[in-house]
Amino acid sequence: MTLTDPRAFLTSLFEAAVHAADPYAAIRAHLPERPRGRTVVIGAGKAASQMAAAFERLWDGALEGLVVARHGPIEPCQRITVLQAAHPVPDEAGLQASDALLKRVEGLSEDDLVVALISGGGSALLPAPPPGLTLADEIAVNKALLASGAPISAMNLVRKHVSRIKGGRLAAACAPARVVSLIVSDVPGDNPAFVASGPTVPSTSSAAEALAIIAEYGMQLPAAVMAHLKTEVAGAPDPADPVFARNEVHVIASARVSLEAAAQKAEELGVLAVILSDALEGEARDIGRMHAAIAREVRERNRPFARPVVILSGGETTVTISNDRYGKGGRNSELLLSLALDIDGTAGIHALAADTDGIDGSENNAGAFADGTTAARIRAAGGDPRAFLGCHDAWSAFSLADSLFVPGPTGTNVNDFRAMLVTGD
Repeated sequence: MTLTDPRAFLTSLFEAAVHAADPYAAIRAHLPERPRGRTVVIGAGKAASQMAAAFERLWDGALEGLVVARHGPIEPCQRITVLQAAHPVPDEAGLQASDALLKRVEGLSEDDLVVALISGGGSALLPAPPPGLTLADEIAVNKALLASGAPISAMNLVRKHVSRIKGGRLAAACAPARVVSLIVSDVPGDNPAFVASGPTVPSTSSAAEALAIIAEYGMQLPAAVMAHLKTEVAGAPDPADPVFARNEVHVIASARVSLEAAAQKAEELGVLAVILSDALEGEARDIGRMHAAIAREVRERNRPFARPVVILSGGETTVTISNDRYGKGGRNSELLLSLALDIDGTAGIHALAADTDGIDGSENNAGAFADGTTAARIRAAGGDPRAFLGCHDAWSAFSLADSLFVPGPTGTNVNDFRAMLVTGD
């Protein structure tokens, strides 16, 4: 088989993956029963406005509510207020939004229903420092976490213990109302307690575990934060607390489902698809090299998969900022730049790495495309791809190569999407 337009092929797989995580279809399959009392919708995340708009269309009855989305384009809602805040570093708007959410769930009764629409990105969108700490403290925590190289599960564990809203605290504030959480997972393993740091899902983590993570990754946090983590106030609500007894949690979309949809699309187009994993973690550049090695093995030796084949994977890699020199981009573009260097000069390999929310890191691209000519094209345009990788500036590298992937915000978020097409021609 000859694929004349590899970028179009890879884009079609990304689109299939995103479509599989469409909020409307996912929420429709998990609508709760109507309550005797009020229906209050709350939520936060990169997909918050899209989820809220879908719920409005699907709900046959009165409702009210408030969700928090990222600054930028949003899906308009008629009955649910959409506030906006900053991501990945919290801002004052996020602090005000967190306070508004907590106020919105005051005074509920046991006859009321709270529907929590939670997606990835909610951790940054809901800053709510506990007494004695400030927004500046929480910003410092977020910046340290983002630069640490810690996996998302470890980052969100720390966040749970420096908050008035995370770690199940938002659900506890809804009591005695029943809370039904509908969650779009962007974390490897799909543990709902880690998505957006679990504002409506309590977990068994402890402040001592948070301190251990901080020490393991050598994070430098404000003294006030470290002192807070040594107090009883830092402890998260116990999942066995009767306040959570009537609550339900449903993961309604995930990387696994999206990768399976992409694989189905590839096979409809006549290309064998294999899924490595939906939960790959690790340093982005290292995972990029691993993917490159697999692609080269297939290309050169026709193993472990026969050509033509598209190799799919998901999960969430990390980027460790080792110095003050860093540029533009995110984990997907950094992963792909590392891959591009390792397939430099190799024909028949085409790759896409992108964030399913449509935004990779600091810029407006979801990720990028790469093939065996990418590194050479960066050099031809006057850049040094290895130097770009060294200073975490993959966006600039792919911009020179005209290889950025810019689909715009997708309205969902089920982690990272990677596809490598290895052809036989």
